[in-house]
Amino acid sequence: MDYDVKDLDLAKKGKLRIEWAGRFMPVLGNIKQRFKREKPLKGIRMSACLHVTSETGNLMEVLKLGGADVRLTASNPLSTQDDVAAALVKHYGIPVFAIKGEDSKTYYKHINQSLDHSPHITMDDGADLVCAIHSKRKELLPEILGGTEETTTGVIRLKSMAKAKVLHYPIIAVNDAKTKHLFDNRYGTGQSTIDGILRATNILIAGLNFVVVGYGWCGRGVAMRASGSGAKVIVCEVDPLRALEAVMDGYQVMSLNEAAKTGDVFVTVTGDKSVITREHFSKMKDGAIVANSGHFNVEIDIPAIKNLSKKKRAIREFVDEYTLKNGKKIFLLGEGRLINLAAAEGHPAVVMDMSFANQALSAQYLCQHSKKLHKTVYPVPSTIDEKIAGMKLKSMGIRIDKLTKEQKDYLSAWQEGT
Repeated sequence: MDYDVKDLDLAKKGKLRIEWAGRFMPVLGNIKQRFKREKPLKGIRMSACLHVTSETGNLMEVLKLGGADVRLTASNPLSTQDDVAAALVKHYGIPVFAIKGEDSKTYYKHINQSLDHSPHITMDDGADLVCAIHSKRKELLPEILGGTEETTTGVIRLKSMAKAKVLHYPIIAVNDAKTKHLFDNRYGTGQSTIDGILRATNILIAGLNFVVVGYGWCGRGVAMRASGSGAKVIVCEVDPLRALEAVMDGYQVMSLNEAAKTGDVFVTVTGDKSVITREHFSKMKDGAIVANSGHFNVEIDIPAIKNLSKKKRAIREFVDEYTLKNGKKIFLLGEGRLINLAAAEGHPAVVMDMSFANQALSAQYLCQHSKKLHKTVYPVPSTIDEKIAGMKLKSMGIRIDKLTKEQKDYLSAWQEGT
């Protein structure tokens, strides 16, 4: 079997971690039992470009048990858990191409290796797989039925491709499912970002000026968790509606230029590039900590801080100390990559349960309906979203009410008024 991982001797530890995460993924576990019986993905070749974590390990097992021939590569050079990668190869027989800390050349080599079996379905987190196919591996396009996309950044890229009419196959935006972004992005990113910052720095968050740049669902989650830890949260936004919402949620809202002067910790969660720039670094306090929780490492202008600095050293694992020419020190976490995966373990399995249930069921949907789909980006079908929500509630032992016929009729009629 073709693969490229750090060390197969790590496999035992990785298998235990996959099993532990699986205990907190009952919805995916339910799908696993059905996929094992029905084999809805039989004969389907799949290439997945996802964070190689214990939760992803459970998804890969489900896809394989469903009949898929699946290959996995990392969607970020720093997000791979090497023991999980080893376990998937050794204990689950799944080809994995991922090594934590790999350089850019190796990263793209691994993407190509994951595509070498000519997939029918792609499963992406950031759209690097789709972009590689459309730019360098166009010979694969005739075989592809469709794909899925896990994160906001990837959906933005893919919608741009669809708008420009250069997208050659349908994509389901898993990120936009309510059972994904309302939970994974908010609660998952919120908790795991704080976790990554704490593991990297061991700072006390209480009492700090904590700047959250971007107030989408991920930013909401980070702000909520930082506030819960006792921080004084400052939100920076470009969208007036989101900025107004942050004000109503009780946070200070100001421009990043203003926040740069007072912030102790800065976290970017925008999905855009060059958000924290030279201008902002120049205004920061001595000892400011800067981190990113967006998908790519472009939100923080790293060349700018390098140009402003006279010295750089790694003072802790995942903490680079930049000494500016004016003598001030700024600490960059995780090389500007996703801090929740660079320094911690990513989202808790409980929320990834729903996200990866969406991935599995969306893959099945593509197998059944791809011929009817156009070359554009689709939402997750509402029936799948609602099914996953119901399965999650059932796994938690929670029952909810149902509308009566009279109530349904009332909601669908216009005649009855005051």
